[in-house]
Formats: sequence, structure tokens, C-alpha cells
Amino acid sequence: MAKSGIKKWPENERPREKLFKYGEHTLTNAELLAILFRTGAKGMSAVDLGRQVVERFKTFRNMSHTDISEMRSFKGIGDTKIAQLRASFEIARRFMSEPKKPSSVIKSPKDAAGLFMPRLRDIKKEIFQVLLLNSKNNIIDIVEIEEGTVDQANPHIREIALKALQNFAASIIAAHNHPSGEPEPSKEDGVFTKNLVAACRALQINVLDHIIIGDNRYYSFAEHKRL
Repeated sequence: MAKSGIKKWPENERPREKLFKYGEHTLTNAELLAILFRTGAKGMSAVDLGRQVVERFKTFRNMSHTDISEMRSFKGIGDTKIAQLRASFEIARRFMSEPKKPSSVIKSPKDAAGLFMPRLRDIKKEIFQVLLLNSKNNIIDIVEIEEGTVDQANPHIREIALKALQNFAASIIAAHNHPSGEPEPSKEDGVFTKNLVAACRALQINVLDHIIIGDNRYYSFAEHKRL
């Protein structure tokens, strides 16, 4: 097909029209990107631009944590398109992190890691989250405590305890990511976990686990009997 503006294409070949007629699941990755981009560049349609991006990064996950400067290297991709793309990735992370239903029960460290993983595994700075649970281990909420630098997050134990008390949580599961992708805990992670357990015990809040998220892997202090 000759490169031209999408408006000149037959309606059944235009990404937006295909989405409404056949469903978004029928679109290629390049066509999905074209809908976000809306426009291409001189002599290039939005779909052509989408194909170039897909060819470079192969997967949406690779795209999601690429540097902004690398996206700017594409002809036709400016700050507006980059912002739209990055916002869509963050929406996807938050969607995947949401419990499937409010009454979801956490039965194991693997269950908890599965909730944290989509949000935390690709973030390039440390983020600390806390899963709040009732007395039957039903999920009350997931709260984000503090964003850190690339090397370190400094969550405040007082703030964690306050969030638990405000939401009447009986138990909590703490989690943070290691941007390196290696989930093995540091000495500081161990000290923090020990202090968190002691502080929450005094308030009759049970710390069920502290989970460190890496690249599709996790470390559970509970599984390693370190609580």
C-alpha cells in the first residue's frame, strides 16, 4: 500500500473505523499506536509511524521503559505523542494492578506479588506500595507510600502504619521494586522489614510479608522465613 494519509484509505482499513466495527482486539500493534499518535509525518501515515516504532522496540513492554530521548529520535514523534504513549502505559499498569474484585483474597506471597508486579517491575526508580487487608485477608486497598530515586526508596514506617489505621486494616503486605531487576534484598531492606514488623506489632497490625519486585521475579521475606 502506498504511503498516504489515513483519511484517503478505504474506511474498512482505517484503524479507528476498524476498532469500532470489529473491536480493538483485531488491530495490530502498529494500528493501536496509530490511534494514539493520530498523525504521522511528512510522507508517512500514523500506521507507518507505528510500524517503525514496533520494529524498533518489538514489544509494548520495551516501549514502556525506553528513554524519552529515544522516542524523540523518530521523525514525527514529539512531546504530545510521547505524553499520550506514556500515559497509556501507566493506565495499563494501574489497570493490571487493580484487584479483580474488591473481595479478592490473598492466600500466598505469589498472589500478592501478582498484584504488585505489573505496576512495579518496569519502573526505573524505587516505589513503595502497601497492600491493606482485613481480618480475612480480603483486599481493602493498595496504597503508594513514596517514590524514591533510582537507587533507594525511604518509606516512612509512621506513614505506613497511619494508612493501615485509617483504613481499619488488620494486616498489611509491603512491597517495593528494585529497578536493577534483581529482587534479592539488600541489608537495608532487611533492617527496614524488621523495624516495620516491630512498629506494626505494637499497633496490633500484622505484617504478613515484604515483597521485592524484580524483572518478572520477586523475593518474599515470608517465604524465606525472615519476618
